[in-house]
Amino acid sequence: MTRTDPTAAAGASEATAAVTAPVTRAEYCVIACAEAWRDAGEILASPMGTIPSIAARLAKLTFSPDLLLTDGEALLIGDVPAVGAPSAVTEGWLPYRKHLTMVMGGRRHVMMGASQIDRFGNQNISCIGDWERPKRQLLGVRGAPVNTLNNPVSYWIPRHSKRVFVEKVDMISGVGYDSAAAAGPSATRFHDLRRVVSDLGVFDFGAADHAMRLVSVHPGVTVEQVRESTGFTLATPDDVPYTREPTAEELRLIRDVVDPRGLREREVRS
Repeated sequence: MTRTDPTAAAGASEATAAVTAPVTRAEYCVIACAEAWRDAGEILASPMGTIPSIAARLAKLTFSPDLLLTDGEALLIGDVPAVGAPSAVTEGWLPYRKHLTMVMGGRRHVMMGASQIDRFGNQNISCIGDWERPKRQLLGVRGAPVNTLNNPVSYWIPRHSKRVFVEKVDMISGVGYDSAAAAGPSATRFHDLRRVVSDLGVFDFGAADHAMRLVSVHPGVTVEQVRESTGFTLATPDDVPYTREPTAEELRLIRDVVDPRGLREREVRS
């Protein structure tokens, strides 16, 4: 089967237009999410959500060429189609049992969402309110406990607010640093929360006791805005940089190759 270069789809004039249009908030979010997979090597990327999916594709086309992508079901793909478009190159079969083997072996980096997340990275996607009588039933814990205890995990939050960034989650789905420590070595051995990206900024768990720390704010966002939108005291360095600018080539890839329909702007509006 002949492979085609997906990055050659855009012409020179389109590339020029892509470079000159202002960078949107959604595009900064794509860049921040893509950085989660920088130099990741040959591991499986499992992005959940539109912007993480765009970001994983961008990472593979630029600084993480060995990243493994799937069609969202059971096939490893050998090309990098636009988000929502079918793949033209099948590279392998990844049935569920092999997928779980990669999870258990740590050869996967998943970027999940969170209905709630707290300062130590405990994530809730199960229910709001008391578990025995919840105000709202959500997804359930799904694979979050196994994910967080066995392979690198990052989070994508498209709307940063005090309703999501809470002092204490109503139920633990994905395991945070304090919960893993309380459970002991069997939980901490491979526990690795990498970063949280929201529509306001980027965060890691580099503060004391692995508490959440502000790493950067997206251009147009202030540190005070992040603090006011967070339901706990956020560790904040004296100098907080802006999230890095995309290169001209990254912008071309986002706009013309990976997300030509502009789906990213529906998830994070400028």
